[in-house]
Amino acid sequence: MTAANPMRTIDVEKVVVNIGVGEAGEKLLKAQKVLELVTGRKPVQTLSRSTIRDWGIRRNMPIGVRVTLRGPPAQEFLRKALAIRSNRLAAYSFDPHGNFSFGIPDYTDFSGMKYDPEIGVFGMDVAVALERPGFRIARRKIAPRKIPNSHRISRDEGIEFVRSTFSVEVVE
Repeated sequence: MTAANPMRTIDVEKVVVNIGVGEAGEKLLKAQKVLELVTGRKPVQTLSRSTIRDWGIRRNMPIGVRVTLRGPPAQEFLRKALAIRSNRLAAYSFDPHGNFSFGIPDYTDFSGMKYDPEIGVFGMDVAVALERPGFRIARRKIAPRKIPNSHRISRDEGIEFVRSTFSVEVVE
């Protein structure tokens, strides 16, 4: 009997945690503080891409914060975040490439976090990108290539990976 092909194994490439505030100033600083408390990393500001007069948003105005986690810290954070969701995800959370995302309604749901009246209530979005060994060929500088269809991760493979690795129940 042959062993499974190690190039077919799926792994978490990155976990992006995002808080969209919609305005600069005090609220953005509070969101930054929340992300730093939850992830233990320094967040980066996200800038608006266009001007929307009705909302009072100008191009390149800071409107949110995000943190990208990779490797073991990403998996550890993902386990905590999925535990908040009672290890349940909706099937529509998965895209055709196996990646998935979900929301967390309040940062105080994380263990060890207490409600701070100065900060208020902040929810966040968690986006998870999956990859196989060899996906670097699409990102490399010299001779980049497309990932062949046979090596891409399908939606069903992504769902199966999350079920087996994180023991998550995927609800249809």
